[in-house]
Amino acid sequence: MASIAKLNSGNWRAQVRRKGRYAAQTFRRQKDAQEWALEVERCIYKGVAITPRAKVRTKTFADLIRLHVSDLLDVGKPIRRSKAAVMEALVKSIGSVALKDLSRERLIEFGKKRAKEGAGPVTLSIDFSYIGTVLTHAAAVHGIDVSSENVRLARVALKRFDLVGPGFERDRRPTPDELEDLLDYFMTKPRQLIPIDRIIRFAIATGMRQDEICSFEWDDVDFRRKLVNLKNRKDPRKKDGNHQNVPLLNLSGFDAWELVLEQRVLTRGIGRVFPHHGQSVGTAFRRACQTLEIEDLHFHDL
Repeated sequence: MASIAKLNSGNWRAQVRRKGRYAAQTFRRQKDAQEWALEVERCIYKGVAITPRAKVRTKTFADLIRLHVSDLLDVGKPIRRSKAAVMEALVKSIGSVALKDLSRERLIEFGKKRAKEGAGPVTLSIDFSYIGTVLTHAAAVHGIDVSSENVRLARVALKRFDLVGPGFERDRRPTPDELEDLLDYFMTKPRQLIPIDRIIRFAIATGMRQDEICSFEWDDVDFRRKLVNLKNRKDPRKKDGNHQNVPLLNLSGFDAWELVLEQRVLTRGIGRVFPHHGQSVGTAFRRACQTLEIEDLHFHDL
């Protein structure tokens, strides 16, 4: 018979003993443990192989998403914030759809609805990429009878409607006059605690993003070779372990190494080189552009 007990960890342990056969699994939810135990008993009575727990508890697309996230967490690879946000949105939008109903037509309908809500071609492309990833993971890892072929076909259809596609390349750059106005604005603003003018010059000199500038520490700076080692630098092809050495040069009219030395005096060489929040830097930059009536300029354009 089946026995289900709650563990000290908060998880639920299900054990089944029937006709000399034994099976046990641990679940996060009591309901999942009960469903699995019932299915195992049925398999034993029928004399067939015990159904893997993933097949028992996956009935909707939201179940597959949770399974995918849980599996990555189990192997020490939790999903990042941006992917987590997309997954959460997918749970709300199509998570309730039963796996048998996740057809090409249903996915096309989902894409059209997202487009009407304001999602652009890049956003929709990301959505469908993650939908395909979740389905492929379920089939490859757990043997669940789902296919990503409908996702591919839906993408083809939506691409023909120009609802899915690559982003537009941005080539906006600050003019010399705009750059001078920005630097003068921040250098003469007494209440500005963050040295935005120095951060702007450092961004131009190194090509680093605002979050990268505000995250690296003094231990990452190689004083002998005059470079900084950026950990897990953003790259669409490699999420982890993408460490890169960025040289601190003087090729753009701004000397990155001199700027680092200025920060060393201010921070005493402790903690982060630029100990500020990246979002605060971006907010200050946008407000300055509004005040100076500089149109369509982002910090990333630096």
